[in-house]
Amino acid sequence: MKPARTRFAPSPTGFLHVGGVRTALFAWLVAKQTGGQFILRIEDTDKVREVAGSIDHIQDSLKWVGINWDEGPLKQSDRLDIYKQWADKLVAAGRAYADPYSPEELQAFRGQAKAAKKPFLFRDHRPDNPPKWDGKQPLRFKSEPKDYHWTDAVMGELSTGPEVIDDFIIMKSDGYPTYNFAHIVDDAEMNITHVIRSQEFIASVPKYLNLYEALGLSPPILASLPYVMAPAGNKKLSKRDGAKDILDYAQEGFLPEAMINFLATLGWNDDTEQEIFSADELIKKFDLNEVHKGGAHFDERRLVWMDGEWIRGEIEFDDLYKRSKDFWPQSAAGYDDDYKQKVLGVVRERLKFFAELPELSSFFFEDLPVDPELISSHKQLKKLPADELKNLLESARSSLEESDFNIDDLTKRLNNLLEQTAQKPAVLFSLIRIATTQAPASPGLADTLAVLGKDRSLKRIDAQLKTL
Repeated sequence: MKPARTRFAPSPTGFLHVGGVRTALFAWLVAKQTGGQFILRIEDTDKVREVAGSIDHIQDSLKWVGINWDEGPLKQSDRLDIYKQWADKLVAAGRAYADPYSPEELQAFRGQAKAAKKPFLFRDHRPDNPPKWDGKQPLRFKSEPKDYHWTDAVMGELSTGPEVIDDFIIMKSDGYPTYNFAHIVDDAEMNITHVIRSQEFIASVPKYLNLYEALGLSPPILASLPYVMAPAGNKKLSKRDGAKDILDYAQEGFLPEAMINFLATLGWNDDTEQEIFSADELIKKFDLNEVHKGGAHFDERRLVWMDGEWIRGEIEFDDLYKRSKDFWPQSAAGYDDDYKQKVLGVVRERLKFFAELPELSSFFFEDLPVDPELISSHKQLKKLPADELKNLLESARSSLEESDFNIDDLTKRLNNLLEQTAQKPAVLFSLIRIATTQAPASPGLADTLAVLGKDRSLKRIDAQLKTL
C-alpha cells in the first residue's frame, strides 16, 4: 500500500469521549501501517460553540492513549486567507454566489415548501441577480444536482439521487468557512488520502462530491464508521449513557494500552478469537474492510476486564509498579518501595484498574478496627456459635505462631489446619482472612499473611479473639 495521509479533525467544543478517540485511533492505524502520516487538525470555525481549554484537552487525550501525530495541531482559524482564495475561485467560475436573503425571508421560503408539502430546497430560490460577494453576506455553493454512486471503505457501495443535493453555505458572514467547505479545502491542501469519520456524515457525501467536482478535485478514500452505541444498543452513546471524558479513565488508573485495545475492538476484529492486542499488533492487523457496518455496543465492563488482563499479564511488573505510584492509599506513605512492591505483587491478580488499589490494599498499611458484621454477614461463619469460632481461631493462632511466615510453610500449615479442624476452606480460611485483614475479600491467604508478617498477623488475630 502507498503511504497514507490521514487526519483527525475534532472541533474544540468539549471533551473527547470514546467515540471520538476511536475515530482518531482508526485513522492513526491506517497511517502507521502504511508508513504514512497522521495529522491533527483543529476545526475551530464555530467560535460560538468553542470551549476554552478544549484544544489542550484534545492533545492530552490523544497523548495519553499513545496516538501521536506527525503534523499539527493545525488550526482552521489560522487559514482564513486560504479559504477565501478557494471561495473566490468558485465565485469566478460561477459556482458560488452571495446569499442576499434575510432570516425572515428564508423562513418564509420554508413555510411555502411546507404548505406545498414539498421538501425545502434553497436552489429553488436562487436570486436572479445576486449581489457581488464582499464577505459581509454568506456565500453559497451553486450545486449541480445529479445521481451519485460511490464506494465507502466501510459501508460498501452507496448511491443517491439528485433530490438530496442543494445549495449550501460555504463562507459565513463572519469570514469563517463552514465545515462543509473547509474540510474539503484542508484535505486537498494537506494531501489527505483517507477521510475516516462518523457515519453521521454519509447523508452529506453527495453534496461534498458535487463540491469536489466544482473544485476540480478527486475525492480521497471515504470511510464512515458506525456509531458507538449506548449499552442498551438502541441509540448513539452520549454523556447520559456513560460517555465519560476519556481522561477520566486516566485519572481512574486505566492503562492506555488497554484503552487502545478496547477502542480498536469496538466494531472491529480480525476474524479470530484474539481479544488482547498490543498497539504493534493492531498496526499490523487492522483493516478498514473488517470494520463492522453495524454499531458497536459500549460496555464499560469489558473495558474493566480488559484492563485487568493487561495488569495481570501484559505489563512488566517494574513498569506496573511505577505507574501505580499515584494511586496508593494515604496510609502507604510511610512504607518503602520494597514493601509496596510486595503488596502490589499480591493484589495484582485481583486488581482491575489502579483506583481500586486503596480498597484492595489498605489493610496492608493500617490496622483496621474489628468489624463484627464481616462474620455475622458471612454465609458460612454466621452459622457457627462464637465458642466454635474462637476455638478455630485459637488453633490457627497456635499453628501460625510456630511459622517463619514464608509462603511454603504458611501454605503447609493452613492445609494441616483444615485436616485438624475438619473444616472447609470457606469457613477456616475466611475466618483467618477476616481476622487478619478486616476486609470482605483479599488475595490468597498464604500470600497475604506472608506480606503482613508474623507480628502484625498475630496481633490482629488477638484483636479478633477479644470480640469472640
